[in-house]
Amino acid sequence: MRNILIYILFIVAHLFAAGTLAASLPIPKPPSTGAKSFIIQDFESGHILAEKNADQPVEPASITKLMTAYVVFNELQAGNITLDDMVTISEKAWRTPGSRMFVEVNKQVSVEDLLQGMIVQSGNDATMALAEHIAGSEETFAALMNRHAEEIGMTGSHFMNTTGLPDENHYMTAKDIALLATLLIEKYPEYYKWYSQKEFTFNEITQYNRNKLLWRDDSVDGLKTGFTDSAGYCLVTSAKKDGMRLITVVLGTSSANVRVDASQALLNYGFRFFETHKLYDAGTQLAASRIWKGSTETVPLGLDQALYVTIPRGQYKSLDASMSIDQRITAPVDEGQALGSVQVKLSDELVASQPLVSLQTIGEGSFWQRIADEALLYLE
Repeated sequence: MRNILIYILFIVAHLFAAGTLAASLPIPKPPSTGAKSFIIQDFESGHILAEKNADQPVEPASITKLMTAYVVFNELQAGNITLDDMVTISEKAWRTPGSRMFVEVNKQVSVEDLLQGMIVQSGNDATMALAEHIAGSEETFAALMNRHAEEIGMTGSHFMNTTGLPDENHYMTAKDIALLATLLIEKYPEYYKWYSQKEFTFNEITQYNRNKLLWRDDSVDGLKTGFTDSAGYCLVTSAKKDGMRLITVVLGTSSANVRVDASQALLNYGFRFFETHKLYDAGTQLAASRIWKGSTETVPLGLDQALYVTIPRGQYKSLDASMSIDQRITAPVDEGQALGSVQVKLSDELVASQPLVSLQTIGEGSFWQRIADEALLYLE
């Protein structure tokens, strides 16, 4: 009897080691955060691992400066400004209340220094100076912020200023903030580096990044804190571990320590219980289909962007991918034109779906090719 018991324990231990039993265990509920709203989302797949009131508009405080930075980075990328541009500090910028970089009236400061003052030190004065340099006034810059927000699909956000100072018509949602953080990392990696900078010295004054997770967790490399009496303590983080990047948004907590602990708990939860895989690269041919009346007989099909999935740990071998291709494809076809879809299921649950597109442009065939295909189609 004792030998049988030992044998059973050996089998159970082996199954756990292989992930068989571990994979079947349900994912536990996310940790409690004490936040008004939160979200944890995978960077690559966009999959939401957990959320609370993520679509509820709330005061974002200095989280607003992520949107300010997005606009500034866009202007830099477009060549409308440069990091070396010198900005003359207005009295309005100097007088802007709240956290400060300590710029001085009528002094000139580079765009690069102002960006670090805004990102690392959360300087409202630096933020105002950047807005005035780019748009002439904060009001016009806020209009730019709203235009960009609309373009990228931030449907639950509206901006009245650049700093996040309280205004009843100034708000963001956790879901919008996660989207914005994703785009900042994806589109502007050369500027994103400043979000991991732990300190910045300007005018002989050294200030430290308020994101305390930069000291606590080596996987964290951004993004932004925020606080006002009405908004509470907020924190947006991004962390990368073993090739998997997660973004967390925690809004409206009761203290600086609570926002840090809540963000850390969400990151630990995400990395412990989930994993992300790239299934297909963009531009790789996954299939070929008959095309009628075209200059070629087949059209190559693939994806216009890489396909990632985020799933519970240990479930990768249970994924099932399938393709659905339009039944009758007729030339002309443009490169990138959707001609079907790729679906990925885990058991019976659809976990990802993406259009299957033409990987090249195919024009109409010759007169005789079109006539021949017309006849073949008639005979079908």
